[in-house]
Formats: sequence, structure tokens, C-alpha cells
Amino acid sequence: MSRKSVFVKVSGDLCLLPEFVARIEKIAREYFVVICVGGGTQINKGFEKAGIALEEYGPLGRETKTFEERQLARDILEVNQARLQDHLAKEKITATVIIPVLDIGSVLCHVNGDQMVRTCYLGFDHLFVMTTPDRLEQKKKDFAGLPKVQVLSFG
Repeated sequence: MSRKSVFVKVSGDLCLLPEFVARIEKIAREYFVVICVGGGTQINKGFEKAGIALEEYGPLGRETKTFEERQLARDILEVNQARLQDHLAKEKITATVIIPVLDIGSVLCHVNGDQMVRTCYLGFDHLFVMTTPDRLEQKKKDFAGLPKVQVLSFG
């Protein structure tokens, strides 16, 4: 029998918090865990530093206009990914860490983290959305029709 699987979407703002890491440690004892780490706050700061205007979010998330914007956003997400991977390794927690970017035919396609949860829904046994307290109620509404998704807040 194969091991049950869990998909976790976590905000880049929360991924190193002790409460989050403790939750992952507990989940990883029983399940194969894939963590999708976001980085909206960090991307905003990176764009501001680079002089890139912050655009409104569309229904699918942040819309980037150029390859350079997509590359910068991916680079920032990869920093979050590496930091979380290193932290989990230090804590001896086994989990796969991904970022919400698809490389389709060499085209970088950024995917809003919440959309990644929906994309992965049919393949995973359980899914968690881990967010900040101020976003909790909205996220619960957003995922109300998906019974395998549990929304939790930290911070």
C-alpha cells in the first residue's frame, strides 16, 4: 500500500515560523509531504527595489508583463524554496519543497499558490493552506467547496 500524500501551500511570510515547522514535522511522520512555498510579500519588495510597478492581481494572481519580471519573481521564490529546504534538512524533516511556477515548453508560467492547491486537488489525499490570521476567513471561503482542503493560520 502506498503512503498517503499531503500538499501544503504556505505563504512565504510563514514558512520558517516554529509553529509551521512543528506542524510539518508532525504531518511528515505519517504522509509523503509536498510543500508549495509562496512569496508575494518578497516579490513585491523585489519588484519595488527593481523599479517595477506593482500591478493589480487578476483572478489567477499576479500578472507579469515581461520575461524579466517572471524571472525575477521565480528567483525570489527559489530563495524562499532554498531557505525552507535548508531549514527542514537542519530539523531532519523530510518533505519536497516546490514553488508555484511551471516551466511549460521553456515558458515560465507563474501560478497563484491557491490555484496550485486546486491544480493538485485530485492527486493528493489531503491539502492544507497555511496562511496569516488576517487572511484566514477569506481563504476558508475560497476553499469551502473543496472538502479535502483544510485552512490553518499561523503568525
